[in-house]
Amino acid sequence: MSVPFAIRALDHIVLRARDQDALVQFYLDVVGCSVEKRQDAIGLVQLRAGSSLIDIVSIDGKLGRLGGAAPGAEGRNLDHFCLRIEPFDLEALRAHLRLHGVTPGEYGSRYGAEGEGPSLYFSDSEGNMIELKGPPGAV
Repeated sequence: MSVPFAIRALDHIVLRARDQDALVQFYLDVVGCSVEKRQDAIGLVQLRAGSSLIDIVSIDGKLGRLGGAAPGAEGRNLDHFCLRIEPFDLEALRAHLRLHGVTPGEYGSRYGAEGEGPSLYFSDSEGNMIELKGPPGAV
């Protein structure tokens, strides 16, 4: 039996945060997201990331408490997530990250949804790993 649906795109991810305000500000300043919606009653801030959303929940809010212990060095919320970006100017990306006190991570050619292409890793203020992925092509 075939699956009765087709996946079109990543809709959203949810990150739990010890310091929700700092993590929201990181995604606004460093990643370039914008606030889409706030639901303070349940401790949720939804950020627009292209056609997707990145939801940030406070670990002490209604939703965050459901996830157990806070993220940390011994147990993260996820391995990483990848944002497809254009243009991909490695030196401009590194300079932007450093300007915000973020250490750029490993750079290389990696396979993604659109094929092989450039990517750069870095961590957000809560230690979640982010991959920025450029268009398919030579690195």
